[in-house]
Amino acid sequence: MNGMGRADKQIGKAGHRLAILGLSVFLATISRPAFAQSGALDLADTGDTAWTLAASVLALAATLPGFLLFACGQARGRNQVTTLYQGTGAVLASALAWAVAGYTLAFGHETEGWLGAGNAWMLREFGNLRAASSIPESGFALFQTTSTLLPVATLVAFRSGRINTGWFMLFAPLWSLVAYAPLAHAIWGGGWISKRFAPIDWNGGIVIGVAAGVSGLVLALMSAEREPAPSPLSPLGLLLVLLGAALFLVGRIAASGGQAFTGNDDAAAAMLATMLGAAAGAMTWLLLGLATKRPPGPLSLARGILCGLACIAPAAGYVSPGGALVIGMIGTAVSYGLARALQARTRLGDAGVLASVFAGGGACGSLLAVPFIQPALGGTGHPSGTSAMDQLIGQAGTLAIATVWIAGTTLILATMVSLVRPMRPSQERIDQGLDIATTDGF
Repeated sequence: MNGMGRADKQIGKAGHRLAILGLSVFLATISRPAFAQSGALDLADTGDTAWTLAASVLALAATLPGFLLFACGQARGRNQVTTLYQGTGAVLASALAWAVAGYTLAFGHETEGWLGAGNAWMLREFGNLRAASSIPESGFALFQTTSTLLPVATLVAFRSGRINTGWFMLFAPLWSLVAYAPLAHAIWGGGWISKRFAPIDWNGGIVIGVAAGVSGLVLALMSAEREPAPSPLSPLGLLLVLLGAALFLVGRIAASGGQAFTGNDDAAAAMLATMLGAAAGAMTWLLLGLATKRPPGPLSLARGILCGLACIAPAAGYVSPGGALVIGMIGTAVSYGLARALQARTRLGDAGVLASVFAGGGACGSLLAVPFIQPALGGTGHPSGTSAMDQLIGQAGTLAIATVWIAGTTLILATMVSLVRPMRPSQERIDQGLDIATTDGF
C-alpha cells in the first residue's frame, strides 16, 4: 500500500509538471508577436492604416457615385440610364482586371521599366508593410485601386449615348491593363520615367488627368460622324451634374490626403491645397463665362470644379495654399481657352470640353508646379541636386511621353476591340436614345 501511495504521488507530481508546462506553452503561443505572410513582424501603424482605409472609401466616392452621376446628368437625350449602367459595369470589370494583373503590373517589385514584377498576380503576395510606408500593402493596394477606377469612369462621359455597352465593357478593363498600368508603374511605381525624369505628380494630374483626357479625346475623334451641337440639359440633368461634381470634390480631397499614406501635416496640407485649387478653378470658370458673354450656370460651376481639381492634382502635396489657389486660377483659365477653341473649330461637343478640363488642367498643373514648389513661395523645394530647369524639363518630358503612350495604346486597343464588337451603335439607336433599347433583364 505504501509503495502504491508513493507511486500515486509521483504520478500526481508528474501530471502537475505537465500541466504547468502545457500552460506555459499556451501562454507563450498566445502572447507571441503576429507574423504576416512574409514572416516579418507586423509593424503597421494603426492610425496611418485607418486613415488610408478611410481615404480609400471616400476616394471611391469620387468615382462611384461621384463622377458617374456627373456623366449621367451631362448625357443628352435618353441616355442617362445607359451612361450610368455602362460606367458602373466598366468600373467593376476593371476592378477585377486590376486584382488579377493590373496591380502587379503597376506596383509590383520595381523593374525600372514599364511594368512591375509579377510578384502580386491575383493579389497573392502581400508584405506586412508597403515599402517606405507604415501601412500594410493590402491597404496600399486598396487605395491604388480607387485611383485606377477613376479614369475608367471618366471615359464613359466622352461618349455618352454613342458607344455600345458590350464594346465599352470589354475595352475599359483592357485599357486599365494595357494603357494605365504601365504608365502608373513608370511614374508612380518606380519605373523608368520616375528614375529618368523624377516628375512631380502628387495625385494623378498626369497619371489620371492627362491619361483620361487624351484617351477620351482619341475615342471621340475615332467617331465617323461629328457630334451635333449640345442641347440644353434638363433640370434633373443639372441636379445630377452638380451632385456628382460635389461628391467628386469630396472624394478627390480625401484622395489627395490619402496619397501621404499617413495622417500627418503632409496629408492636411495636400487636402487644403486641393480644396483651394478646386474653389479657384470653379470661380475662374464662372468669371470667364461672364467675361465672354456666356452666362454661367450649374454645368459651368461643375466643370470649373473638375478643372480646378485636375490643375492642382500634380502639385497638391508640394505647394502652399496660396500657390494652390494661383495654380487653380491660371490652369483653369488656360483650360477654358482651350475648351473654347475646340468648340469653335470642331464639333466634339462635351468631349472637347472634358478633354480640356482633364488633359489641359493636368498638363497646366504639372508645369505650374515647378515655380510654385520653390521654398520662397511656400513650397517644399525641389529634390536635392535638382534645379528648376531640370524639373521643368522632367515635367515636360513626362507629359510628352504620357500623351504619346496613352494616345497610341488607346487607338490600337480601341481598334482591336472593334474587331470583336462594334464601337458605335447604329444611327437609329443613337437618334432614339440608348435607354430605349436597355432591358431590365433577370
